[in-house]
Amino acid sequence: MLTEERYRRILRRLQEEGTVKLQELCVLLEASESTVRRDLADLEERGLLRRVHGGAALPVMSGGLEPGMAEKSTVNVSQKQKIAETASAVVRNGEAIYLDAGTTTLAMIPYLKGKEITVVTNGLPQLDALLEVEIPGYLLGGLAKPRTKALVGSLALANLGHFRFDRCFLGANGIHPDAGYTTPDPEEAALKRRASELSLRTYVLADSSKIGLVAFAKMLELEQAALITEQVPERWRKPIADLTNLIGG
Repeated sequence: MLTEERYRRILRRLQEEGTVKLQELCVLLEASESTVRRDLADLEERGLLRRVHGGAALPVMSGGLEPGMAEKSTVNVSQKQKIAETASAVVRNGEAIYLDAGTTTLAMIPYLKGKEITVVTNGLPQLDALLEVEIPGYLLGGLAKPRTKALVGSLALANLGHFRFDRCFLGANGIHPDAGYTTPDPEEAALKRRASELSLRTYVLADSSKIGLVAFAKMLELEQAALITEQVPERWRKPIADLTNLIGG
């Protein structure tokens, strides 16, 4: 079995189980302990798993805490602006769209000015920005997260169910061919997943620094959304392009 195929199988089992034992992987891969240990060491170096006693587990990015809006707003600014402009161009007059909380979806709003659309969002900064450009906006109710300024939880999920969308635009912290689109918070992942279910078309907005990373909670498979990014690193281009529609990448 080729090395990359072993890697894919290891990551797929981790995504299914959360943790996996060394002996289990030896049987699954029909490989020796020394080979599997080398595979795990390489995957850990890439940030795709963490080795634990007797096996491996999914990585927990930033200790499971998502960076706050203040932190994210100063990172990869030019890339986010390019992605936001590309994303806003697909929105048509008369559409209803969902904007996820996050800095890249927030950057879309100035580019949406003048369009006759209706927006639903779970982001507190998004609502302020929509009011500035006179776009009708609905804010979901729910638990407000101080770091990300996002509204989440059962109330947000219930409110979301009252709407239907032409398009939804979501952020992600990790994009990986085996793990799919991931984010640190399971409650945010559930809201993103539900928004996608209620939308005719789903787009994930993420700069290239997120490609190849895996966060704690899975939100979607890659094939469930189009990826809007500024570029895809060469080593990830084919596996990601095989699974999702790339826009601007």
